[in-house]
Amino acid sequence: MSTPAHDPLDDPLARERAHLAASRAALRAMREDVEALDIRDVAANWVNAQVLTRQIDERIKALADLSDTPLFFGRLDYLHAPGAEQAEGAEGERFYIGRRHVHDADGDPMVIDWRAPVSQPFYRASKKDPMDVGLRRRFGYTGGDLTAYEDEHLSDPAEAAATSKLLQREIERPRVGPMRDIVATIQPEQDEIVRSGLSGTVCVQGGPGTGKTAVGLHRVAYLLYAHRERLARTGTLVIGPNRSFLNYIEQVLPALGELTVRQATVDDLVAHVEVRGTDEAAAALVKGDARMAEVLRRALYAHVTPPTEPVVVVRGSRRWRIPAYELEEIVGELLARDIRYGAAREALPQRIAHAVLVRMEQAGEAPDDRVQDAVARNSAVKAAVKEIWPAVDPAKLVLRLLSDAEFLAEHAAGILDEDERKTILWARPARSVKSAKWSAADAVLIDEAADLIQRTHSLGHVVLDEAQDLSPMQYRAVGRRCTTGSATVLGDLAQGTTPWATRSWAEALAHLGKPEGAVEELTAGFRVPTDVITYASRLLPHIAPGLTPVASVRENPGFFEVRTATGAADVVDACVRLLRNEGSTGLIAADARIPALAEALTAAGISYLAPGEETTRETRLTLVPASLAKGLEYDYVVLDEPQAVVDGEPDERTGLRRLYVTLTRAVSGLIVAHAAPLPPQLAE
Repeated sequence: MSTPAHDPLDDPLARERAHLAASRAALRAMREDVEALDIRDVAANWVNAQVLTRQIDERIKALADLSDTPLFFGRLDYLHAPGAEQAEGAEGERFYIGRRHVHDADGDPMVIDWRAPVSQPFYRASKKDPMDVGLRRRFGYTGGDLTAYEDEHLSDPAEAAATSKLLQREIERPRVGPMRDIVATIQPEQDEIVRSGLSGTVCVQGGPGTGKTAVGLHRVAYLLYAHRERLARTGTLVIGPNRSFLNYIEQVLPALGELTVRQATVDDLVAHVEVRGTDEAAAALVKGDARMAEVLRRALYAHVTPPTEPVVVVRGSRRWRIPAYELEEIVGELLARDIRYGAAREALPQRIAHAVLVRMEQAGEAPDDRVQDAVARNSAVKAAVKEIWPAVDPAKLVLRLLSDAEFLAEHAAGILDEDERKTILWARPARSVKSAKWSAADAVLIDEAADLIQRTHSLGHVVLDEAQDLSPMQYRAVGRRCTTGSATVLGDLAQGTTPWATRSWAEALAHLGKPEGAVEELTAGFRVPTDVITYASRLLPHIAPGLTPVASVRENPGFFEVRTATGAADVVDACVRLLRNEGSTGLIAADARIPALAEALTAAGISYLAPGEETTRETRLTLVPASLAKGLEYDYVVLDEPQAVVDGEPDERTGLRRLYVTLTRAVSGLIVAHAAPLPPQLAE
């Protein structure tokens, strides 16, 4: 039962605080009810008991009340009772919108989950389309205490539309610690993506500060709410570019009550071998090319040898002979079916056994399935299968391709030219799978080969963040994890910093196996200050001329300064200046300059963290190599030597893209410190 809209209390803030206190008490009671559950009489056996215990533990964690996280952040007052053309509210009915559902002892809602249909107008309603909402109220918090509210009367034409001060304050609020959710600030264009259906794949192109990562994570949370049973069976996965990034975002979904989403990097997915080596850019480019999939397929199926001898099966006193031409027909049929190599190999002995059973029946016998299984296990059949369709280890297959020039030339004929083949051949062939110094690109090739042999398990939904840096073969590796599910692809073409960076989202979706995916573009910047994004956008004509520049919608232009630094001491001084402000600070520099800056910070007595380590009130400075800056955000950033960032990459375009990334990590202010001349592309 919802709270009456016309409350006689004269102090609205006191009333809202009372509702918050009551809601927290109700959430605590919900948690205590779960903790008190006794499963001794309902668990049929030990296995069931373990499953139920795990489910109860997860439910208890999901009901945690985080003291510094608002339980609800908004309120909707509907105008009318429900009807055929009306919203889901009744006259005078109001709903408090929060991170999770909370009900009282009678089961009546006190807080509505932000993902529920009745909550949607909180994000979508406007003066032009109020969606039957008379009043939208936003709440302001200091820590976990409700300290302010702000009303928007959507049904009152006399009230001018204005930017929400509380919304702006929440967007610009300084951050310490990992990434937080944005349920209180989701914008209409973001909400459309968040609530898009499970069956479709969505690709989100978004510049710095447009909230694409948050949108992707909130879409997962929404899909788990709307399709919980289905996704509980099939699973969900969030893929990030590196472990630092995953550490940064790992608290978002748990804060929304979602604890079952796995997080991984692409390297984690394809970890069939230990990666101990690295490739030159040219070799990695060829190995990551989609053409390698056909090279691997040819090399694999080259192991299938046309039979030249008959198979003779002895059972008792009878001998059953399957001639070579009939075996060849069976092999040809299996090849024509285009099924996995391993599945066809498993089917071959059964097909041979079936041919034997046909002869038995023609001779007047009446064999059953048990006889067919026995024939399939016959030593003669097993020997024939081993000869015709041998087992292949995917790592050994890739090892041979990269070690044996003739083998590679044979199966890459017409696909890779001679120079490309020489580029990927190992100068010193490894003796075994274990002794080989595999690279990250090699591991992806092994994963492709493994999938050709045995189908990879598919999940219900996969989120792929910072996707612009993936190679075509990496896209294929991700795509086979969601062949029967959908995907959310997130990225920014302007931030592609690998030699194989994505050229277009249509091409990326095709490699992913989702060519029908819809591409959405976010161009409103909520996190990066106006002056900062304007400065960084000078690089766009040189790195991604077709992209729309991000337009900051923030009222606060932010702090921005370009200064000359004569040495590391000046850079340290800039950090000290920014640390006087509330929030986090990142010192970003070319990878090669990190050791010297670390030494200077230590000499100055300033403690600092590595990317991915959680900032605290005591330690708010993070020293960030430019190669790890992507996806991370800090309230304030000192960017050291922009030209060194550019020079640290194999080519100028990639270097300028890396610079674009580093310039756009600041939420409140940026100092660009340089001794060397700035890249000319940053000139007016």
